[in-house]
Amino acid sequence: MKTIVQISLDIIEIPEALETAHLAMRAGVDWLEAGTPLIIAEGMNGVRALRAEFPGVSIVADLKTMDGGWLEAEIMAKAGATHVVVMERAHPETVKMVVKAGRDLGVKVMGDNLGADDKVAAAKRLEDLGCDYVIHHIGYDERRGLVAAGLPCPSPLDQLKEIVAAVHVPVQAVGGLSIEQAMRTPEYGAPLVVLGAPLTIDAEAFRTASGNLEDKLRLICDKVHAYN
Repeated sequence: MKTIVQISLDIIEIPEALETAHLAMRAGVDWLEAGTPLIIAEGMNGVRALRAEFPGVSIVADLKTMDGGWLEAEIMAKAGATHVVVMERAHPETVKMVVKAGRDLGVKVMGDNLGADDKVAAAKRLEDLGCDYVIHHIGYDERRGLVAAGLPCPSPLDQLKEIVAAVHVPVQAVGGLSIEQAMRTPEYGAPLVVLGAPLTIDAEAFRTASGNLEDKLRLICDKVHAYN
């Protein structure tokens, strides 16, 4: 598939999320993500607001679903999401229910391997259970904890080529990447480039990062789309 730039709106207020989304779309971003903080703060109303403002744009609802798979996917599909996220660590029946809801409601399913002991095996399970995409994810708290303990911190790039080789669905790498690293993930075979906290969003305050974000995003989009 063609390279895609996705911005994760890890923001807790709808007006700021919409403002940042407009900025991102002007810069050339392809997909908008209702980040987990926005969904926690505003629920389906955040997704509804994005859909009303951007009727033709793909919207990822980062639910990180662990249970109630059908219901959560249905709520976000009805609100206007085109993609939902389920966790590999959930019970397999939960993943199956999200996948079934996705098929029935016309929504794509992204399976997230965050927290898995064997992330390659987890990626394979997600594909086998019917997920349309795999998110290879090193968690925020995991990274902070390792740094605080003075231990080496893994990067999604460490196993990214192995993940890509193990599955046939598109892969996205998330967690602890610099902007330069994120822009290079298509070189590893992962065409979905996601930008959120802390790359474009302040991870401590859940607000849009300071500085000239639009120019930064435009440069990123130009470089990522050049792979096509």
